Amino acid sequence: MIVLGPLLVVVAIGFICWLLFTLAVFALPAFVGLMVGIWAFHTGAGALGGIIVGVLAAGATFGVGQLAMAFVPWVWLRLLIILLFIAPATVAGYSATHGIAQMAMPSPTWQMVFSVIGAIAVSVTAFVRFTGMTPPGPTQRGMARG
Repeated sequence: MIVLGPLLVVVAIGFICWLLFTLAVFALPAFVGLMVGIWAFHTGAGALGGIIVGVLAAGATFGVGQLAMAFVPWVWLRLLIILLFIAPATVAGYSATHGIAQMAMPSPTWQMVFSVIGAIAVSVTAFVRFTGMTPPGPTQRGMARG
């Protein structure tokens, strides 16, 4: 039993980190969906209505981001869209890593160091995953040129 406890802690931390890296791309849509769902709930839509409106808002946010990445021809605007999606992922990565670091070490300096490293790692992962979801350039097939 004494061996199973630390092993289970390592597996749980690994699972949480994997989940954080996987869901980092969806930080902005999740935030928008949560805020719109709460707004809908407070305006009288009820719990089910708030959930439905929140899920639709999150899906629309992600869809608009993907469409914008697919059809925007300027690189600087694509970078701005990517930064709009990665900024909440960075904050989420920092917060999650800081929470884990507070449980693991007493020194505030080392907590901050590991929190910043975690934020950078989540940002890079979100950047790679978000840019890998869309084609590299706008598709020009089937369009008439004149």
